[in-house]
Amino acid sequence: MAVKLSSAALGEIAHMAAVPAYDPIMLTPGILHFGVGNFHRAHQAVYLDDLFNKGHGLDWAIVGAGVMPSDARMREKLAGQDFLTTVVEQDNNRTAARVTAPMIDIIAPADTDKIIAALADPRIRIVSMTITEGGYFIDASGAFNPGHPAIFHDGQNPDRPKTVFGLIVAGLKRRRGAGLAPFTIMSCDNIPGNGEVTENAVVGLAALSDPAFAEWIAGNVAFPNSMVDRITPATGQREMDFLRDTFGIEDNWPVFCEEFKQWVMEDNFPAGRPPLEKVGVQFVPDVAPYEHMKIRILNGGHAAIAYPAALLDIHFVHEAMEHPLIRAFLAKLEKEEIIPIVPPVPDTDLNEYYGLIERRFSNPKIGDTIPRLAQDGSNRQPKFILPSTADRLREGKDIVGLSLVSALWCRYFEGTSDSGKQIIFNDTSADKLQAAARQARDNPEAFLVFDEIFGEVAHSELFRRRFSHAVRTLWAEGTAKTLELYLSDALAR
Repeated sequence: MAVKLSSAALGEIAHMAAVPAYDPIMLTPGILHFGVGNFHRAHQAVYLDDLFNKGHGLDWAIVGAGVMPSDARMREKLAGQDFLTTVVEQDNNRTAARVTAPMIDIIAPADTDKIIAALADPRIRIVSMTITEGGYFIDASGAFNPGHPAIFHDGQNPDRPKTVFGLIVAGLKRRRGAGLAPFTIMSCDNIPGNGEVTENAVVGLAALSDPAFAEWIAGNVAFPNSMVDRITPATGQREMDFLRDTFGIEDNWPVFCEEFKQWVMEDNFPAGRPPLEKVGVQFVPDVAPYEHMKIRILNGGHAAIAYPAALLDIHFVHEAMEHPLIRAFLAKLEKEEIIPIVPPVPDTDLNEYYGLIERRFSNPKIGDTIPRLAQDGSNRQPKFILPSTADRLREGKDIVGLSLVSALWCRYFEGTSDSGKQIIFNDTSADKLQAAARQARDNPEAFLVFDEIFGEVAHSELFRRRFSHAVRTLWAEGTAKTLELYLSDALAR
């Protein structure tokens, strides 16, 4: 008989999994976090749980805040188990479960007044977020887009905001009015220069309704850059069943993840911060080298294998890595085109780092899926793949493999795999991308019309030629044969 996760059941669960060494009742809030999803609960929340287990930083508990309708479901699921989460870490030779308790509440997305009041609480000294790469209202160049309808709404209605950034601006304004110091704003999303990007969004939105206040934010609020890393797949019935059958715990929404995790941050927290260096967080003067390494090599690698795997009807990431053509395609792409343009990283061998990535992708226990990697490509391609393409073009270097990645994405959006199986999309731009991808079968350049995605890359004659040849080859020869041609250097001819 499985034990239902709750605070009252922790004593019984202690015989099945690790439980907090601290009493959650002793925690007080210090962080308000937007985007309480799987990654946050497997990463930032785990680091804080580690810290609290050591007896440090108990005044830095997390209050979650919802913005999207889906956040209401997360709140319901976690509130039903006292905001506890079972985290299952899986390596090739180890599977371990632990219950974490650093979160003390989640505010429902519809409760705008309560969120703003929490932001104005003097105990909240950090506001953090994991809102996905698409949540920052930026274009292909990385510039903030003040014309987005959601941003326009918040600019016109600063007292009734709907976006994360509108809520943050309202919270900062209330704090300033009360004579309170501003909180630090910390992005935990996979975006180069995520601190600067977040600052541009907050300041840019504030300027739409109160330019003087926007200037005050720019001069008084800290936005540290950070790099976060932990492979964390979606949770489904498979994961809940495994937890119940293996550990005897019934959790409404457990988190499964790899054992590896990394967090690198600038130490720029004027309002204070938890002593996370005690649990392995790296504080460095410049996060950019670590960001480039992770986003280009790991996230770019995920984006590279997602579409050939989908076109070959492969469901799991580790199965894609078991496919000899996909594994070889990724290795050649990384070693010949991506790694050579990643700037040096302190005390890090980039080829050894890629070896680690290859092993992590190959972990069969994680159960990470190709559909997860393939989703939201209109936001991920401009952040994970096309910057490498643009850098190589600027340096006068060829982009055969990177052009093939973009061509595979185009072929994927036609809507069927090589076997004719229908592909289900998860992308806010799916309709227009599919229309363009279908035109691209006869005219490949029809897919390159999206400046907000391709930016300057689409205007490169070399890229257009390489991309067009790759798209035509995919349609004429199929995915497997196209990968063979790339591996033999025949695709460049």
